[in-house]
Amino acid sequence: MKPPALSSGHSISEQLSVEDNAVAQALFGEQGGHLRLIGRMLGVRLSSRGGQVTLEGPVAAVHLARRALTELQEVIAAGYDLKPQDVQHAVKILQDKANASLRDIFLDTVILSATKRRIAPKSLTQKRYIEAIRTHDIVFGVGPAGTGKTYLAMAMAVAALLNHECIRIVLARPAVEAGEKLGFLPGDLYEKVNPYLRPLYDALHDMMDFDKATRLVQRGVIEVAPLAFMRGRTLNDSFVILDEAQNTTSEQMLMFLTRLGYGSKAVITGDVTQVDLPHGVLSGLVEAKELLAGIEGIAFVYFTERDVVRHPLVQDIIRAYEGRRQRPAEAKGEAHRG
Repeated sequence: MKPPALSSGHSISEQLSVEDNAVAQALFGEQGGHLRLIGRMLGVRLSSRGGQVTLEGPVAAVHLARRALTELQEVIAAGYDLKPQDVQHAVKILQDKANASLRDIFLDTVILSATKRRIAPKSLTQKRYIEAIRTHDIVFGVGPAGTGKTYLAMAMAVAALLNHECIRIVLARPAVEAGEKLGFLPGDLYEKVNPYLRPLYDALHDMMDFDKATRLVQRGVIEVAPLAFMRGRTLNDSFVILDEAQNTTSEQMLMFLTRLGYGSKAVITGDVTQVDLPHGVLSGLVEAKELLAGIEGIAFVYFTERDVVRHPLVQDIIRAYEGRRQRPAEAKGEAHRG
């Protein structure tokens, strides 16, 4: 997205002072990198001298940049280690909701990763998602890749286990082939399905020390399994995550949801635009959106490309592909009207 032109509308110049030198250094970024990033995103000129920043540009953009700097200053003062991607997320949050509190979002720590990195929401939707998981027994996270749906659910699950809020974590994924048949893959059943579960292992090992995670998996405290292995079970006092739920059938989704026992939570994640089921087979996630909306105790949280927290190019890629999908639909509509 291109920043607004500096010449558009009435331009102003404002100044902001940061008294603490250490906070100013962290806020401005290495060689002023954070200031340049904010300037590019909002179409504002930012220059610093000592602990003072001068902001020049359109009125609305300058006010938004000033609020971003003020909010981020409070976050840094509270001990947050600010990264360039955090600055980008902060600007996007304030663009979506000008009075949002970055403190409430960035400092809402779910867990510290194995490398002591703070895992916390990076967007308004991620904040709503975490709050929904805290307050509901069943939560659906629906949206494109890279929005943190599975990663945050995993973080919440590990935090619940470490805080003794559950006695077991169960991570499930449908083993649906995207172009390659299981029967033609080498190895036994475990070796065939293990590649489908690898993303869950990757997220798990980011949350916990590798050896500790391995021990918990071996003891069955953390279970990573294909969805088919869930049949016939009742899961009490468990935190259950179903990933890639768009590739479940209606019957599989019903089977999964009815495994939930007393004291358990379930988080179901998926992207309804990435269904790999055979043509004509209804996605269990698509059906669940229609059947379960409005049921007390069940929450649906919808992510968009603005919530993507991977490399900045991922957001542009998602937008480009969504645009391609919309064009044929618009062309059909024009043909029908003609």
